[in-house]
Amino acid sequence: MLSKPTRVATLAAIAALALSGCAGMGKDECRAMDWRTVGYEDGATGQGIERLTSRRQACSKHGVAPDLDAYLAGRDEGLLEFCRPANGFRVGARGRDYAGICPAHLDLPFTDAYQAGRTLWQLETQVRDATRGIVNRRAQVEEIDTALLGIGYAIIGENRTPEERAQALLDTRSLTDRRGRLVAEMEALERALPGHEAELADYRAWLAEAGY
Repeated sequence: MLSKPTRVATLAAIAALALSGCAGMGKDECRAMDWRTVGYEDGATGQGIERLTSRRQACSKHGVAPDLDAYLAGRDEGLLEFCRPANGFRVGARGRDYAGICPAHLDLPFTDAYQAGRTLWQLETQVRDATRGIVNRRAQVEEIDTALLGIGYAIIGENRTPEERAQALLDTRSLTDRRGRLVAEMEALERALPGHEAELADYRAWLAEAGY
C-alpha cells in the first residue's frame, strides 16, 4: 500500500490534472509524476484503464513514457479500495456506470451491491421525472391560458381586420389542441406518480432490511 506522505505529495498534481485534462499535461508534470500514486488514485476512484492511455498520449508529446509497472501496481491497490460492496452501492445509487473493472474475487459482491444502488437510483429518477413532468406541463398550460386570453381580446378588438381575426382563430385552435395534449400528459403523470412513490418506498424498506 502506498504510504500517506507519498500519496499526499502528489495529490496537488493529480488534482491539477483532473481540472486541466490529460491533454494539458506539461513536460515537467510528466517527468515528476508518481505513476504508482496516479494508478492508485485511478483505481480508488473506479477509473478505467483508458485514463492511462490518455496520459500516455499526452506525455509522449514530451518524450516521456509512463512507468507502466508502477501504474498498474498502484491501480491494483486502488481497486481494492474501490471494489467494496458499500462503495458499489454508492456508485449505483449515484447513477454512475460500472465497467466491470473489479478483480474477479471482488466483482460479484461489488456488482450485487451496485445493482441494488442502481435500482434505487432508477426508482428515484422515475419519481423525480414524473414530478418534474407534472410541474413543467402545468406551467405550459398556464402560459397557454394567458396566451388564449390575449388572443381572445384580439378577436373581439374593434380595429382588427378579417385576416387578423382569422389568424387569431387559427392560433386559438392550435393552442387549444396543444393545451389538451399537455393536460392529458399531466393527468397521466399524476395518476402514475403515487404508484412510483409507493414502489420507491417499498424498495427503500427492503434496502433497510437487507442492510444497505
